[in-house]
Amino acid sequence: MRFDATGKVELDHIYTQPDPRSYFSSLRGLEYQIPQLAKPHFTALVEEYRATTGIDTPTVLDIGSSYGINAALLRCDLTMEDLYDRYDLDARSSAEVLADDQELVRERGKAIPARFVGLDISSPALSYATAAGFLDDAVLADLERAEPTPEQQRKLADVDLVISTGSLGYVGAPTLARVVQAGGAPWMAHFVLRMFPFDEIEASLAQLGYETVRADGLFRQRRFISAEEQSRVLDTLADVGVDPSGLEDGGWFYAQLYLSKRPIERT
Repeated sequence: MRFDATGKVELDHIYTQPDPRSYFSSLRGLEYQIPQLAKPHFTALVEEYRATTGIDTPTVLDIGSSYGINAALLRCDLTMEDLYDRYDLDARSSAEVLADDQELVRERGKAIPARFVGLDISSPALSYATAAGFLDDAVLADLERAEPTPEQQRKLADVDLVISTGSLGYVGAPTLARVVQAGGAPWMAHFVLRMFPFDEIEASLAQLGYETVRADGLFRQRRFISAEEQSRVLDTLADVGVDPSGLEDGGWFYAQLYLSKRPIERT
């Protein structure tokens, strides 16, 4: 196993396959669950935004969207267990998996009134998610290192809400600033692992007129893949001054939810 600088095992290969089966088969044994726990919070944020702005179908940007997991849960009203069962390794071809997902979206894809746009650096994952219909559009870009192209800027300008379930810490203030600078004043909801301090991002958003609050509670992300990963992550937590007692030292990654809002400019 290879580990990144934070101590987490590298699982890059599961994000570059032609369909999501490797992703789900790898993460099922680790009880990866943060998208499921995030789902009601994202749903509530969409409804609050609709009620506040009068926008019937807000555009939601999912940062680190991979195969459109958050969008699939929300727009088809699924659970993570539904997806784990759906993508259990079998003899289907990738084309057959895709066709099954397209049928799923046709049958159940209107559970929430929103458009979903994915932002990721994995072309295979974004291509699958848009072809399946989980995502309405996609931005293939690394906004930590580069400004968006004019076409990407056009897509980002329409964003009303920004969500994430694990990408912050790997992307941060530069990405969010570029999203905001592309257009409006999107509300944000980010689930961030406790090993990644949010201070720099919060300060950057404050300069852009945002107020950030941390929601009550903690949210399990997944189990550690090994004792070595746990030991490495506990070292990282110690380095940033976070006490793992009763939490990460029990074998799980934990995340916190940060909500950032800026006053809506009415026209």
